[in-house]
Amino acid sequence: MGASLYVPATHKYLMAVADGERLPHVRSLIFCTEDAVAERDLSWALFNLSVVLNNMQAHTRAERFVRVRNPEVLARVLAMPGADKLSGFVIPKATSSNFELYFRQVRDTHHMLMPTLETAEVFDDAAMRQFRQLLEAPAVHRRILALRIGGNDLLALLGLRRPRGMTIYRTPLGPVIARLAITFRPYGFVLTAPVFEHLDLPELLDQEVLEDLAHGMVGKTAIHPSQIALIEQHYRVKPHDLSAARAILDVNAPAVFKMHDSMCEVATHRAWAQRMVEQSDVFGAHPHEASASAQ
Repeated sequence: MGASLYVPATHKYLMAVADGERLPHVRSLIFCTEDAVAERDLSWALFNLSVVLNNMQAHTRAERFVRVRNPEVLARVLAMPGADKLSGFVIPKATSSNFELYFRQVRDTHHMLMPTLETAEVFDDAAMRQFRQLLEAPAVHRRILALRIGGNDLLALLGLRRPRGMTIYRTPLGPVIARLAITFRPYGFVLTAPVFEHLDLPELLDQEVLEDLAHGMVGKTAIHPSQIALIEQHYRVKPHDLSAARAILDVNAPAVFKMHDSMCEVATHRAWAQRMVEQSDVFGAHPHEASASAQ
C-alpha cells in the first residue's frame, strides 16, 4: 500500500485532494472524521465530506477511504450521495466486541475495511487471537484490506509519547508490533505501520520504515505530504532482491541455489519472492541501486 495520507475531513482543499488536483502522486487517501477532528467540528466535517463525496470524480489514481468516528458516523457517511465512490472505511479502535456494529452496515456494499488496532486489547494476545478468529470468517476475511496499527493511541494507553531520537521499535511497542505480525500475517492478514509524528527527522523516518519492512508491514500512515516520498522510496524493490525473487519463482529453479552470496530455497522463499515481484509492479526498483548495478 505504501504511504496512506490522513486528511482531516474539515480540510478546506478536501475536494481538490479527493480529485487528485492537489497531491496527485498520493496512492491512498484517508479522510478522517475521528482524532483529526475536534468534537465541536464534527458537524462541519461531515457536511464538508458530504459535499465532496457528492461532487468528486468517480475514479482517480488514489484509493479513497473515510476514517469514521463510530458506527453512527459510518451510517451517516454511507447515506451520503457519492459514498459508493469510496474504496472503503478505516474502523477506529476495532475490537471483537464492536466490529460487528461496523461490518453489518457494509456487508452488502463493495467497500473494503481497515480495522485499526489501538485499544488495550492489543496488549492481550488472547484478545488478538479472538479478534483474528472473528476476522477469519470467509465473508469477513475477503473484505479486510489491511489492519492498521494505531501507535499513538497505544502509547497513550501506556502514558507515553513517542520520544524523539528513536524509532517506534525501540519503545514498548516494538515487541507488540512483532506479536501482531506473528498473530495475523500467517493467517492472510497484512498490517500497516504507525505514523511517524516528527516532521523534522527524515533520517529517523528512513530508519523506521526499514524496520517497518523488516516486520512485514505493507504500508505506513503519513501525516504530511512531505513524508510520502520518504516512505515510498523504501518500497522500491532492490534490483538484487527482484532478480532473486524471479529466479525463485522460475518453474525450472532448483530446490536450493546460491544467488548474490545468499541461499535461495524455493519452498520457504516463494511467498517472499511473490511479494517482491508484486511490490516492484507497484513501486518499481530502487533507482540508485538500479543505476549502480547497471554500471
